[in-house]
Amino acid sequence: MSLDWVYYAISWILLTWHSAWDAIGVPVDAVLGTNFAWILAIIFLVVTVRVILFPVFVKQIKSQRAMQALQPQVKALQEKHKGDRETLQKEMMELYRKEKANPLMGCLPMFLQIPVFLGLFHVLRRLDPAKQAKTLYGWSVDQFDSASNAKLFTAPIAGKFGSTVDELARLGANGTTVKIIAGVLVLVMMGTTYLTSRQMILKTGWAEDPQQRMIQRLMLYGIPLSLLVSGAIFPIGVIIYWVTNNLFTLGQQQWVLRKYPPPVTAKTTTSARNPVQPAKTGGLFGRKPATQPPTKATAPKVAAPKPGAKPANPKKGRPAKRQG
Repeated sequence: MSLDWVYYAISWILLTWHSAWDAIGVPVDAVLGTNFAWILAIIFLVVTVRVILFPVFVKQIKSQRAMQALQPQVKALQEKHKGDRETLQKEMMELYRKEKANPLMGCLPMFLQIPVFLGLFHVLRRLDPAKQAKTLYGWSVDQFDSASNAKLFTAPIAGKFGSTVDELARLGANGTTVKIIAGVLVLVMMGTTYLTSRQMILKTGWAEDPQQRMIQRLMLYGIPLSLLVSGAIFPIGVIIYWVTNNLFTLGQQQWVLRKYPPPVTAKTTTSARNPVQPAKTGGLFGRKPATQPPTKATAPKVAAPKPGAKPANPKKGRPAKRQG
């Protein structure tokens, strides 16, 4: 299947934003070793895509809420079909179908962004001054040459951590500088990817469904770790896109979670072997709110009798008078 339509779409958005920043006076030439018009074009490519996908993000949140509401029923099925994995999966799929909940909806926005990521990766990888076909996907020769020379702190946006000596020479780049800038951006990319998943799990808690829990662990740990290797082949411009996308996700999720907080469900007892971790409310980094120190219980004060007052029960505790 040809992805040319994706390459044309990504190129058109990039070139449109670059022309817009150029028109309002953003310098095309490098300032502080950075061509801000092209950097902003990549950043606003993210904004454009996220605005288009916002309705899908809302559906994702609704699906997650539906999955949370079904957790008690999922737990009951797990207890009922313990040891019978095939029947359990069949019953759970029937439950999801009946309640119109989709376990995979949580990953849908990410899957829809994969063509955008691949399109940008392909378009930026082509930014080689030695290429002859510079006018593919709607580019002019001047636009292609301008993007080929675009830099972030003197590191070309088409350069990558694993660029060869020949590639760096054609881009007119210093290998050490490219590795430092790309390396720092890869670490930021990993960190922000981890935080986007952690933010959601802190607010919604770990799922009881093993399949959902496995997806949560993959999102939280697997994807960030995979970026340590794959980040070496990403052009710097692609990493800028990924980091910006993560920051946008953090802000968007925070807004949605404040506006539509997760439903409060009744606490259920679980076995000590596989306890369900409840949602935390201590913020993005899991900080707990300050708690007040416990106060010691004090005995109730008893008012002393007033001077001259008769005792309430004068005969209690006194020996009876002996008759003379």
